[in-house]
Amino acid sequence: MKKIDRKSLKPGMVLAEDVYVNTQKVVLLNKGDVISRKDLAKLAFYSIDEVLVDDKKAIDTDDYSNDFKQNPTRSERIQSSLEFREFKKDFEECSLAFEHSINDIILKNKEFKIDELMAPIYSLIEKGGSTNEIFDMLHNLRLYDDATYAHCINVALISNILAKWLKMDDTEIDIATQSGLFHDIGKIMIPDSIIKKRGKLTAKEYEEIKKHPQIGYDVLSRQSINNHIKNAALMHHERCDGSGYPQGLLAPQIDRYAKLVSIADVYDAMTSARYYREPLCPFIAIELFEENGFTKYDSEMIMTFLKHIVETYIASTVQLNSGEIGEIIFINQDTLSKPTVKIGDDYIDLSKCPKIFIEKIL
Repeated sequence: MKKIDRKSLKPGMVLAEDVYVNTQKVVLLNKGDVISRKDLAKLAFYSIDEVLVDDKKAIDTDDYSNDFKQNPTRSERIQSSLEFREFKKDFEECSLAFEHSINDIILKNKEFKIDELMAPIYSLIEKGGSTNEIFDMLHNLRLYDDATYAHCINVALISNILAKWLKMDDTEIDIATQSGLFHDIGKIMIPDSIIKKRGKLTAKEYEEIKKHPQIGYDVLSRQSINNHIKNAALMHHERCDGSGYPQGLLAPQIDRYAKLVSIADVYDAMTSARYYREPLCPFIAIELFEENGFTKYDSEMIMTFLKHIVETYIASTVQLNSGEIGEIIFINQDTLSKPTVKIGDDYIDLSKCPKIFIEKIL
């Protein structure tokens, strides 16, 4: 048996002891459980950094035999489309331009021109089409490693869409989009050796990471921009139950736009590639939001987000943890993370199958 840090865990490893939530005696995972991608997401969600595994036991989770033959999946069709190739090219150019502009502002103290900084974002939104079409594009960019600049653009786009789902007016949508773009500006001042570290962060390194909201606020406070944008940078890691940082604020103390951006930020972080892991399945992220999100996030915002986000996955081809491959055909409104999946001529209602879940979107 040996202790393994979360970033080094692999699906198929076997737990050698129970895993508890914080210091409470609430069991999250049981001794003897075979770690799945879903379990990795749970450990990340609860900030559990290491677990004890039985290094003499491991199960090959990739030996599923599946002779399912089909036409190209929805994702494959999207990725082969001209629209996706153009969006990907525009996204990468937008990310590079944003990187250069922000570095000039922070490192060379150049003038902050928000209209120029936002223009490529609004161009992406305009070219992307409907909200569902933009999410189709974002879903299929998930294989690309997510640098801070790309993450900021993702969060800007998701914040824009969530603001529309919340029926905000045009001015509010602009503020939400801008808040999303600049929310993580403080991370640019954190050394790459910490941001891109593959192993477990030390306590000192984690404290450095936790400084980025204040750093971002300090940078933006010198600029003539809306105060909500500054607050979003400062408060996007605050949580409505007081469990966030840097100040441990409660719901009434947190800026409305910071609450919105926090949802977009966490969803994108969980479902994007990282230096130390593949992107997590969105339905695992949705399930974690369902289980714990209503105390940590604004209830209206999180419910609106979840109800709409699952609809963007209808008709997607998915792989279950059983190895079976099928297509999402119906969303169960009471359990959004457990849709009905068509496999061949059969229909599986995952809300009635507690041990079966969507492991991958293909």
